[in-house]
Amino acid sequence: METPKKAPRGTRKRDVPLTKDGIYATALRLIDADGVEALTMRKLATAMDANPMSLYHHVPNKDAVLRGVARTVGAQFRTATREGAAWQDRLRQLAGDFRRLAHRHPELMTYSFGQPDFIQPEDPFWLGLTATLEDAGVPQEEAPQVAAPVGAAVLGVVIAEINGALQRWSAFLPVPTAAGDGERTDTGRLDGSRMFHLALSLIITGLESQLTAEPVGRDGGENW
Repeated sequence: METPKKAPRGTRKRDVPLTKDGIYATALRLIDADGVEALTMRKLATAMDANPMSLYHHVPNKDAVLRGVARTVGAQFRTATREGAAWQDRLRQLAGDFRRLAHRHPELMTYSFGQPDFIQPEDPFWLGLTATLEDAGVPQEEAPQVAAPVGAAVLGVVIAEINGALQRWSAFLPVPTAAGDGERTDTGRLDGSRMFHLALSLIITGLESQLTAEPVGRDGGENW
C-alpha cells in the first residue's frame, strides 16, 4: 500500500485561520503555556502550521502581536453592574472581575501590567472605574485623577498576588523588640483571595474617608 505523502507546510488544514484574530488566539495559547519571553514569530508560525513570513502579512512584529493579544483579552472584561448597587459594591465587583481575568491569563497580564499604555481611555475597566467614582461623588472632571491611583492600587495588589509576593509578605514574622525577644509567633500565611479583598476594603475605606472629609485642597475648596 502506498504511504500517503505529507502535505507541504501551509497547505494542511489549520485549526485556527491565518488572520489577525487567529494569530492573537494562537499567541495567547502559547503565552499561557510558556510565557511572553518564550513567544517568537517562528514558534507562532509553527503552531499555526504556516510559513513564518506569511504572518508578516497580518502583523509586523512580536510587539504588535502582544498589543493585539492584550486588546483581545481586555475585551473579555465585561463586568455586569448590579442595578442600584452602592458604589462600594460596584467597585468590589469591578476589581474582582479584573482579578479573575488576570488569573485566567497570568503570564500575559503580568507582562501587560508593566506597559504604560496597558489601560486605554476606552477600556471597559477604566470606563467602569471612572463611572463608579462619579457615582460615589467624585466630580466628573476629576474622576480620572482619582481613578489613576485607585486603578494602580488594584493592579499592584493583583500583580503581587500573581507573582507570589503578597503571600510571601504575609508570612513575615514581626521583628522582635528587646523586651520581646523569643516571643515571636508565626501567625500563618493568608491566602491571596483574602489579602486581595482586605486590600480592596482598605482602598474603599480610604475613598469613603476622602468623600466625607471637610473640603480641602486646591484653593481650599476641593477634596480632590
